[in-house]
Amino acid sequence: MNEPIKVFLVDDHPLVREGLTNLINQQPRFRVCGEAENVPDALRGIETSDPDVAIVDISLKGSSGLELIKQLKALRPRLAIIALSMHDEKFYAERAIRAGARGYVMKRESTKKIVAAIDEVLKGRLCISEQVAAGLAEKFIGGRTGNDWPVELLSDRELEVFNLLGQGFETRQVAETLNVSMKTVQAYCARIKQKLKLSTASELLREAIRWHEQEPQR
Repeated sequence: MNEPIKVFLVDDHPLVREGLTNLINQQPRFRVCGEAENVPDALRGIETSDPDVAIVDISLKGSSGLELIKQLKALRPRLAIIALSMHDEKFYAERAIRAGARGYVMKRESTKKIVAAIDEVLKGRLCISEQVAAGLAEKFIGGRTGNDWPVELLSDRELEVFNLLGQGFETRQVAETLNVSMKTVQAYCARIKQKLKLSTASELLREAIRWHEQEPQR
């Protein structure tokens, strides 16, 4: 009998990890071999358990799941990675794929979608919607510049800060959430203002809130 496919989970919400573990372990072909809530634990756990697939939430407390995906891709090129997120794939899926993920699944998707995504990435295929795939293809052939939305100019970390501001977080709360200093957050804000051509902190806040409110329609 073949050994089950080993899956490693990275999410900072225990209930999400528990739900995914129960779902995946119900499939005879799969077995959750480990889990982590942050980047250091994920790197150690994946090194120890040697999984076939990693499912990574792109929003982790104190760090970016996108950055973890980049690290994993550099350290373990053959590891199949699926990005998991509460954010709409029309904007975030492309960043996840560029980082090294082979699939993108939103948390509100049905449980069958997770299982199907694991099967797809193990076959070497991308697991994204047709709309996102078409957008990526257009970029590769030069049909889009990649800057259709000004927010696309932001780095992954700057986007995290921008998104938190849009949710109503104050600078101090952003720093605590990302486990960085106030000075670091202020530097990110300065770069965001420059890239989005905003002059004041008030303009930055208004733009962040407006973008966050529109995000589900992207």
